Amino acid sequence: MSNHYYSSKPESKHEIREIKAQLRGNELSFQSDAGVFSKKGIDFGSRLLIESAQLTGHEHILDLGCGYGPVGIALAKAYPSVKVQMVDINERATVLAKENARANQVSNQITVKVSDGFEQLKGQKFDAILCNPPIRVGKTFVYQLFQQARQHLSDSGALWIVIRKQQGAASAKEELTRLYDHVEQVAQKKGYCIFLSKNN
Repeated sequence: MSNHYYSSKPESKHEIREIKAQLRGNELSFQSDAGVFSKKGIDFGSRLLIESAQLTGHEHILDLGCGYGPVGIALAKAYPSVKVQMVDINERATVLAKENARANQVSNQITVKVSDGFEQLKGQKFDAILCNPPIRVGKTFVYQLFQQARQHLSDSGALWIVIRKQQGAASAKEELTRLYDHVEQVAQKKGYCIFLSKNN
């Protein structure tokens, strides 16, 4: 398990590469490395999450499982007034995320920390939580994140999740509906679904 992107300390030999992408109308550049999620390029699910999220009026955002930072950084660039907390269990990923925030000139909006899920976020509330969950870890862990997210949302806060249809999108929606008052599928493209969950 030591070389998976959801390991805290990947042992893979470093393989730094640069990724350029246009996200929400902005040209962005990211450094990635071996041992992090989607190291060769920004995956389609994250792209769809970035393009779908509506954060107008929000102040505090959480990018849960940020990897090297494309979701949080792209949305910070698109919404200059938001503050983004980015967390990941993968220490290598968080180092990259900090560097990428600086490189894309949004480090003043972004805080990055190592955290296993919500472990290092006790007592914090967010207007929006965005997550491309690590499905390979298993449903039990992912559904626990859904439940914990509810406790970390502000009263009018929203959870944005992307899940592939073939990786259990339908059952994930059922679980979200059990936990949240309002669940809506806001996008579906190339087998990826975006779910928006709120409590009012």
